[in-house]
Amino acid sequence: MGAIKLELRCPQKVDGIAIDPEPDWSFDALLSELNSLETRLNASSKPVPFTKTKSREISTGKSVESNARAFVIRVSDDELENDNERKGEEVHNGSLVAVKRFTCDALYLSESDDSDDDVALGGESYLMDEVGLADGALVELTHQHQLGVKEEIRNLISTLETQLISENEQSNSALAQVEKDRDMRREMDRKNDTVYQRKIAEALDNHLTAVQRDHELKSQIEERKIRSDAAYEEAKRKERALQEEKIRQEKVKAEAEMQAKLRAEEAKRAALEAEKRAAKEAAEREAAENSKRITAGVSQDGACGRQPDDSSVIAGAQSRGSRSDGTKKLQSAVRATESALNIEQKRLQKLKELDEENQSLKLSSNEDFSGYEKDISRLIRQIRGLKDNVRTKASELVKILNNPLCPQSISLATFSKKVVSRCETPDDNVAMSCGYVIVLVASQVPQVMDILLGEFHRACIYTVPKHIVFSEAAFESEEAYYKTIGYREEDGKIESLENYLSRLKSYMRLYAALIQTEIPGVQNAHGLKEGWAWLARFLNALPANIYTAVALNAFLQLAGFALFKKYKSQFRKILDNIYDNFLNALKAREDSKLNLVIAEIQYYIEDKKFLEEPEGRTLQAPPLSSTLVPEADYQEYGRYHQYQEYGYQYH
Repeated sequence: MGAIKLELRCPQKVDGIAIDPEPDWSFDALLSELNSLETRLNASSKPVPFTKTKSREISTGKSVESNARAFVIRVSDDELENDNERKGEEVHNGSLVAVKRFTCDALYLSESDDSDDDVALGGESYLMDEVGLADGALVELTHQHQLGVKEEIRNLISTLETQLISENEQSNSALAQVEKDRDMRREMDRKNDTVYQRKIAEALDNHLTAVQRDHELKSQIEERKIRSDAAYEEAKRKERALQEEKIRQEKVKAEAEMQAKLRAEEAKRAALEAEKRAAKEAAEREAAENSKRITAGVSQDGACGRQPDDSSVIAGAQSRGSRSDGTKKLQSAVRATESALNIEQKRLQKLKELDEENQSLKLSSNEDFSGYEKDISRLIRQIRGLKDNVRTKASELVKILNNPLCPQSISLATFSKKVVSRCETPDDNVAMSCGYVIVLVASQVPQVMDILLGEFHRACIYTVPKHIVFSEAAFESEEAYYKTIGYREEDGKIESLENYLSRLKSYMRLYAALIQTEIPGVQNAHGLKEGWAWLARFLNALPANIYTAVALNAFLQLAGFALFKKYKSQFRKILDNIYDNFLNALKAREDSKLNLVIAEIQYYIEDKKFLEEPEGRTLQAPPLSSTLVPEADYQEYGRYHQYQEYGYQYH
């Protein structure tokens, strides 16, 4: 039997992809088609999900056979002969194969159709050649191979479509995840911004709270200051009232005592007058009796008379001679220039007159001036090496010295004594500060300087300068000598040499500090000129011993710098004289107690320490806390201050 094979070629593309590829494609052509497919897919900026417009069934092996049967028509020889006779076809070897090709370019194949009758066929018919059984089988095998290849291609395309759909889904999922992450990041940023803004608001609120708390604390401190000041003023007013009441009571008491004293004096005066009258009457009676006896004696003795008894006159002359001899012996023991002694005598005389005036005032007046004396003592104790402190204390001292309620003689004597006693503290800064205060006060109250220098000479004879040599003829004992040159008595005994030298050194430091003090615009009434004169008188008249060595060393340590600045080479000559003569005289004494002071003077001259400014000569600037009262000042009025740390300095 022969077979007629009809082959329908219906190429159709969906979205640029061929549903039924060419059966005679080569493998290279297939790879080229796949590469072009990937190129078109990658060229699109955004993957478009693949969507099938029409469903297509991918057939398995069984479906391939059914499809093959749909495209192969087999007929019998009889039907073929009848057909050949109708068409006039040529028959070869009892079998005929007719092949008719259809072209259906616009044919639509629906997979839902069950019959082949609905397929519209068209195209050009060809004559079927009669072939052998082997050729037919070969053609059938070839056709089946082609169908298998097509099926494999369809499966590959289906796999690619599945992968493409999967990749699209993954891309969409990735894009969705990216969008989700971006939304989460935005939400996280928004939350972080909210948290940051909240922290900023909290920090700002804390800062404002701290500022407000600081303002409240400052206001509380100011209120405490005001209350403390008010309490202090009130306490001071009460204390003043108590003092006034005490003064009034003391006045009343003093008046009563004065009245009693006056009455006692009047009674005593009356008794003395009565005694005088009685003595006068007795003397008159005795004189009358004596005259009677003389008259009787003359009448008895005649021209013989007696020489008057001069024993009393001789005794008086002897006593005056002994006192004159003692004064001469004491004067011979004094070592000082005549000019220095004259100046000392004048200053001591002024000081003596001032003391007598003060004694008279205190006896005749009922007023109590101890309050002013306490204020002067307090101000001098508060002197420090600060510019503001020195200026303030000097101003307050001048006010007290010029206060009309207090006699100036009392305030001058108190100021001089307290300043000299203040210098006994072994502190160079205190000496320098007191020197500034003395110069400032003396510029406003000139009487201060002579009284102060007289107090210096009374406390230390080496400020004159003057030295007294021990002599058994001039002094009854060594204790009398020591008291004459300034030793003090402690518990009935003379103080030690060390204590005396320490005080001597302090006095000389304060005296030297006063001499070297220079204040712009203020005249120092006892300045460097007097210091030069002191140094010349010292070297010309005083011997070299432990007392004079300590005095000279203390003087040079504080005044040497200022003297060198003014006198230059002349001062160097003085130092050379000290080095060559005074130090050699000290060394010649071979006293171990002199070794230390000799070394200090020698070190001062050899190392040229006079070129270095002494400590404390330049006053310090006030510290930041200078507006507050020093703690020492509060100790006097501590009971009136509830908040001492906020107190002001009271003037």
